[in-house]
Amino acid sequence: MKHEKKTKEKKVRAKRAPTFLEAIIPIIAMLVILTIGKGVLGYSTEPLLILVAIIAAIIAVRVGCTWDEMLDEISQKIAKGMPAILILISVGALVGTWMSAGTIPMMIYYGVQIVNPNWMLLTAFLITAVVSVVTGTSWGSVATMGVALMGIAGALGVSLPATAGAVIAGSYFGDKMSPLSDTTNLAPIAAGSTLYEHIGHMFYTTIPATIVSLIVYAIVGLGADASVGVTSDAVTSMLNQLDVMYSWNILLLLPVVIVLAGSLMQLPTIPVMIGSTIVAGAEAIIFQGASLKNVLTSTVSGFNITMIERAGFDAATCDASVQSLLNRGGMNSIMSTTLLVFCAFCFAGIMSKAGCLDVVLKKILSVAKSTGSLILATVASCITMALTTGNSYLSILIPGEMFRDAYRERGLAAKNLSRTLEDAGTVFVPLVPWSAAGAYMTACLGVETLDYLPWAILCYTGFIFAIIYGYTGFGIAKLSDEEKKNAQVSAD
Repeated sequence: MKHEKKTKEKKVRAKRAPTFLEAIIPIIAMLVILTIGKGVLGYSTEPLLILVAIIAAIIAVRVGCTWDEMLDEISQKIAKGMPAILILISVGALVGTWMSAGTIPMMIYYGVQIVNPNWMLLTAFLITAVVSVVTGTSWGSVATMGVALMGIAGALGVSLPATAGAVIAGSYFGDKMSPLSDTTNLAPIAAGSTLYEHIGHMFYTTIPATIVSLIVYAIVGLGADASVGVTSDAVTSMLNQLDVMYSWNILLLLPVVIVLAGSLMQLPTIPVMIGSTIVAGAEAIIFQGASLKNVLTSTVSGFNITMIERAGFDAATCDASVQSLLNRGGMNSIMSTTLLVFCAFCFAGIMSKAGCLDVVLKKILSVAKSTGSLILATVASCITMALTTGNSYLSILIPGEMFRDAYRERGLAAKNLSRTLEDAGTVFVPLVPWSAAGAYMTACLGVETLDYLPWAILCYTGFIFAIIYGYTGFGIAKLSDEEKKNAQVSAD
């Protein structure tokens, strides 16, 4: 009797590999549902991902998976991603206190004054790159520095599409390379690498792409008429207001130095960011006269200009562009990204447990015989996700989950994958007209996506270099013998 019961239980729990059709049904469903639901109808991404996860769960049940097994796999993936999610939350607190202290505003205040009409496109790229590296946000850089630079370009008679492209390329340089950027933190989560090795490895593709961009911008800029002087009212107003709002001090750069030093020394990320946050909070109290209550509030809810209590400043009269620049940060600002990551992990966890990703990956690998073709397949997957979903997070998370094991099996370090995810995922999305990023850039800068696309050179040259490196072997990191052994133990 006991033997029959065990046999029956064994039959119920017996699993099989999904067929190729079963394996691709959830992927096709994801592309269709997100394209129509998010791209056409504008629905929220999170419930659409849950719907796709349900479809994946149906396939998982068909091949013999239990709910507990699926839940365990989802939990494991979330657990693996938790360190990076904690970094994202730390970034929120960091940005809030940097705003309170005046660290970010001072970088912007002095950075905008280096604009040289002789090199409009070049300086547009460099200024937005610096601002986005410091803030970790491409959208904030475009909405502030970008708008001001477009006004200057218009007065100088410089091509607006070219300026918009340079602004967007510079902004996404920082979005890609800044340790404060959400996508820069998400890519290592998806690939299984670490934040600083990911950033360091991106120099291989980002620096050449940047050099190509700067050369083009410099050559085009030589044709601009630099004899026309201009003072942008928007820039002047912004500088005047920032001057009234903050007390500038060279020590305000100390929080930035702490993060940069921690990055160079490869110290643990979260303690470094917490240390920088504490220093910035202290400086806000000492130099800006901020209250402890407001400093603590800025770490959770973000900084708001109403927290500034300086003589001569009235928050009610502050320009909307300045408010857009400064009102940001806080741990709460990261929660929407965290929720999206959790929903993506639900889908990825179920797909992984059901074996769907393995089946699809084997099909891809049967065609991708070399490192170059594997990276090409990764680029194609990222761009496909960008075109169908218009979402940079999904363009990173889903391909990352699909190709993670393939890179390890080929003896390739995970940072190769994380780099490619950013090269073809993060920076390609603003080139998609129906994406949220594309629509946002057009709305802010007043230039259609397809018009600025050719000039956003960094956004498409990065993945070209990634493909070239894949086929030549240059800049491709291999797993060491110890890493291969650890990876094998982890897989087992």
